[in-house]
Amino acid sequence: MELFTIILTIMGLCMFEIICSIDNAIINAEVLGTMQPKYRRWFLLWGILFAVFLVRGLLPLLLVWLSTPGLTPWEAFTAMFSENPDIKEAIETSSPILLIGGGTFLIFLFFHWLFLEEKHFGLRGERFFYSKGVWFYAVASILLMAIVWFAIERNPMMAFGAVVGSTAFFIVHGFRQNAELAEQKLMGGDLSDISKIMYLEVIDATFSIDGVLGAFAFTMCVPLILVGNALGAIAVRQITVSNIDRIKKYRFLKNGAMYSILCLGIIMLIDSFGFHIPEFVSPVITFGVVGLFFLKSMRDSESQAINS
Repeated sequence: MELFTIILTIMGLCMFEIICSIDNAIINAEVLGTMQPKYRRWFLLWGILFAVFLVRGLLPLLLVWLSTPGLTPWEAFTAMFSENPDIKEAIETSSPILLIGGGTFLIFLFFHWLFLEEKHFGLRGERFFYSKGVWFYAVASILLMAIVWFAIERNPMMAFGAVVGSTAFFIVHGFRQNAELAEQKLMGGDLSDISKIMYLEVIDATFSIDGVLGAFAFTMCVPLILVGNALGAIAVRQITVSNIDRIKKYRFLKNGAMYSILCLGIIMLIDSFGFHIPEFVSPVITFGVVGLFFLKSMRDSESQAINS
């Protein structure tokens, strides 16, 4: 892998992690505001070690290892840098299973946002889909049926991977719904600061799933995923303590995050069926889509300032 591609991939991973964690950063900032200073510092210091190394570090390694059980964890970690043809062949054989599962998860995530989640409407058509929210479950079911139909002819394990991806989505969505309810308790005074920290770590782990799975649209190289996601997680922690009110002003950043998730999900599905996508495509699309909605947010913020 060329140096330019490595740098572009890390930058893309970092950007994707940041935009996927905006909601998480807002929750963290609001809850931290109810905690004593020493517990805030504890969360920001030790919490980031948990977020980076245990979640964003071990989870991608675990996913690669589980999808390629013939490799040791160390071989899975160094696979993309290894000259061993057997290791490379094992990764190439198993990667479609991981890619189709991750792609299914991300596409479901996008359509759930499009149909069911409250949002600032950034593009035409979003209001229409939101008004037809009940159709999300029909769309998700039909999509899964179509993906499994085409995958099962190519490799039955790919079809199983797609089902795992859809199952993971609904499990994670359930945890997130519970996290929204837990946030109300966290904002109240009926929990200790230690309990709040524990809740925040669980919520952070739940929100990190998007970034970890989406990372495989950029690269299958676990060390690069670790570096890119770690830098993104550190940036999110910095945003949490310094610029959260400013971030809230950019109303359409979440829209950009979700449309980039859709694009990455499609890339993962296409790649899983053997159509190679150059590694620079995912970072370029991420920067392009997020940049478009960032500019849209800036114009909207300026317009609101003038009108007020």
